[in-house]
Amino acid sequence: MLPGPTNVPERVMRAMYVPMINHRSDDFVELYQKCVENTQQVFKTSGEAVCLSASGTGAVEAGVINIVRKGDKVLIPVNGEFSTRLAQMIEWAGGNVVKIETQPGQTATLDQVREAFDNNPDVSSFFCVWNETSTGTMTKYLDRIKDLTSRNDAMYVVDGVSIVGGEELEMDKWGIDVAMTGAQKAFAAPPGISPICINARAKKHMIEAPPKSMYFNLPRYFKYYEESKHTPFTPALPLLYAYREALDMILEEGLDARIKRHRTCSAALYAGLGGIGLEPFADTESRSTIVIALKYLEGLKDKTFRDTLAKKFRVLVAGGFGDLKGSVFRVGCMGEVNRYHVMRTISAISSTLAMMGYETDTAAGLAAAEKELDASSL
Repeated sequence: MLPGPTNVPERVMRAMYVPMINHRSDDFVELYQKCVENTQQVFKTSGEAVCLSASGTGAVEAGVINIVRKGDKVLIPVNGEFSTRLAQMIEWAGGNVVKIETQPGQTATLDQVREAFDNNPDVSSFFCVWNETSTGTMTKYLDRIKDLTSRNDAMYVVDGVSIVGGEELEMDKWGIDVAMTGAQKAFAAPPGISPICINARAKKHMIEAPPKSMYFNLPRYFKYYEESKHTPFTPALPLLYAYREALDMILEEGLDARIKRHRTCSAALYAGLGGIGLEPFADTESRSTIVIALKYLEGLKDKTFRDTLAKKFRVLVAGGFGDLKGSVFRVGCMGEVNRYHVMRTISAISSTLAMMGYETDTAAGLAAAEKELDASSL
């Protein structure tokens, strides 16, 4: 139950057990073209899709260095570890960063973002970490940002590393220029493939002023795909097979059904864990449906709790980052997550707390979770 890497279905794991192929062959064209086309379906875009052999951070960095030019003014909400990292990447790329800062556990409001645009009419781009996994928060107004970026044709870039495939995304409809994710999160694939999607406007911007990078130079990927459906560098071939299989599973389930399942399991986890006496870290209006961050009970030791949970009940959860280390733990709600995962996690956490001397009501927690699951027929 980590916020990535997530559980990988056996079907996806088996997809990697194939003979090695030539990445300049017709076999590769068939594999990669399917990966690209299905990625476009998941992102709901008619733009370019590049399936990078990299971690999610690699895709984010590619998004930064291909968009930001020296001296560009960039707006970015900052409320946790990953938005802080993104702001730093933008600064390293030469951008003039204007941070919209809020406390961990809170997301910037749309009014705060609008005020930042009002105060910075010369902004070149808006970057956003959609799901801040370090604090369990999620931005819930991505569909309304284009009204602000359209004022002066500012670029709109979304870091969706931990959430695409688990929440609603309408890249073209919402006016998003660039978006990316990591396969090891809501896609339920092994780590190592990170897709990035680019619309026509952003593609033109990148081609006109390509970045000083070899591996993350996206115009090179556009050129190779247009000419031969290849990638400019050797990709992680076994991982691409797994990624293609994971995409097939997503589309077979249906995006609407998949999103409903994630939201239902999230509501059940919040209800069930609250029922055994735990309090979410994030404000109600900012809470993520993909990562549930919970405050530790007074006196509860992080390492002891998570080690006991893992060793006695074989349930893995993540600790906190930076200043939050030791004060919160995080439960992933992504990928394969279903009724079984929800109920087992609540039961295991409640039992672990009881073993460590805390009073919990496992029955109440499970009943609260089951109510949410039953309401959605999951």
